[in-house]
Amino acid sequence: MTHPLKTTDDILTKDAHLIQSFANLDALKQNDARTAIVGAEGIHVTDSEGNKLIDGIGGLWCVNVGHGRREIIDAITEQLNTLDYYSTFYNFTHPAAAALADKLASLAPGNLNRVYFGNSGSVANDSAIRMLHHYNNRLGRPNKKKILSRMGAYHGSTHLAMAMTTPGYSEEWDTAADGLVHHLMEPCAYHQAEPGMSDAEFLDVLVEDMEKAIHDIGAENIACFIAEPIMGAGGVLVAPDGYHKRMREITAANDIKYIADEVVTAFGRLGAMFASEDVFGMQPDIINTAKGLTSGYQPLSATIISDEIYDVISEPGAMFLHGMTYSGHPAAAAAGLANIEILEREDIPGQVQVTGKIFENALRGLGDLDIVGDVRGSHFMMGLEFIKDKSTKTAFDADDNVGGKVAKHAQDRGLIARALGNSLILSPTLILDADNIASIEAILRDSISATMDDLKA
Repeated sequence: MTHPLKTTDDILTKDAHLIQSFANLDALKQNDARTAIVGAEGIHVTDSEGNKLIDGIGGLWCVNVGHGRREIIDAITEQLNTLDYYSTFYNFTHPAAAALADKLASLAPGNLNRVYFGNSGSVANDSAIRMLHHYNNRLGRPNKKKILSRMGAYHGSTHLAMAMTTPGYSEEWDTAADGLVHHLMEPCAYHQAEPGMSDAEFLDVLVEDMEKAIHDIGAENIACFIAEPIMGAGGVLVAPDGYHKRMREITAANDIKYIADEVVTAFGRLGAMFASEDVFGMQPDIINTAKGLTSGYQPLSATIISDEIYDVISEPGAMFLHGMTYSGHPAAAAAGLANIEILEREDIPGQVQVTGKIFENALRGLGDLDIVGDVRGSHFMMGLEFIKDKSTKTAFDADDNVGGKVAKHAQDRGLIARALGNSLILSPTLILDADNIASIEAILRDSISATMDDLKA
C-alpha cells in the first residue's frame, strides 16, 4: 500500500493532530523539531527527507532482530488471513496465544509457567501488581499490598506503573495509589556511593536501605519488590555485582515477591533470553516482558508468574477479574512466535555475547573525552552521562541539554540516539557487526566533540 502522505510537509501538517509521548509539545509545534520516519530495513531507518540513519535506539529498546524481517511480517499476514481476531476472555483461546504461552513457559526460568498477555510493558507491570494483591487477598492478607521500587526506576506510564517509576518522571502529573509505593535508594555507585567506597561496601549500603524499609513498613504490609535487571529510562543504571541475588535473598526471607521488570532486558539485549537467571543468577517470582518479545512488530507484553502464585489465584471460587480486549491478539502472538524463532535459529543472544561486548567496549572508550563522566551499561544497553568536571562530578545545568545537543549532532551524521537530560542512551538492534559498531563509535566521538565546541562558543 502506498501511503497518501508524500512529502515531509504533508506528514508534519497532519502530524499536528498527533500527541507524541514524553515530548515537549510546545516545541513540536515547530515543524523542524520533528522527524518523520518513513521506512526501515536491517539496522537502518529512513526519514522523509531520504536520510538513511542507523537506528541506535532500536525503535525504543525493542527492534531486537532488526527491521524488515520477512518471517515476522509473513507470520502476521498469514495469521490475519486465518484468524484476524478473537479474545481470550472467559473460556476462549486460539492457537497462536496458546503456542506462544507454551513457548514462553519453556524459556522462562524455573517454575515460571503461567503467562498473561497484555499490550505494553506498563500493562505487564500493572497486571503483576493486581495479581499479587489478589493473591494476598486470597491468602487472607489484605494489608500485604505495598510495593518496594527504586529511585531511578522506570516501570511505565499508566497510572500505577508511573507510581512505581522514579518521581522525576511524574513532575506536575499525579500517579495512582498515594502511599502504596516506597522508593529505595538508586543503586548506581556513580551517583550514590561515597568517594573511595568499594562496590561491596556500596552493596552493603543498599542492603541496609532495603532492610530498613522492610523493618519500618513491616514485611506483613509489603507485597513485592519490583526491579529492572539494568535500569533503562532512568539512565541505564547498573547495580553493583551481586545486588539482585542479595535482594532476592532478603525478599524471600521476608515473604515478599520479587518482580523482575525485563521489559527491556529480555530476548537477547544482554545476551540471554531472560537476564534474571542467566545473567544475574537469580529466579524471581514474576518476569514482565514486552518490547523484544515481538521486536516491536506488534504491541505485546507478557506477565509470567510462578506456579505457586497461579495455584492460589486459580483455587476454587477465585475469579480472575482482570482482562484486556487485545490480550493474546492472534497477530501479535504470531509475531512473537516468529520473532523467537529467529532469535533461536540465528542464536542472536549468543552473538550478542560477543558483539555486545565489542559495542560496550567501544562506547567505554569514549570516556577519554572531557565531558564524558560515566559510561555504563552492558552489551547493547548503554548510557553516557555528560558532566562539566570529571574530578568533582559537577553536572551540567538541565538547561544546557547536553544530551540533546549530542543527539542532534549524531542524527545529522547518520545515527539516532536518545537524549535523556544530560545523558545519551544507546539500545540498538542486536544484529550489529563490528563495522557497524565502529561507525557508531566514530559518529558519537565526532558528535560529542562538536558539542564540546558548541559549549565553548
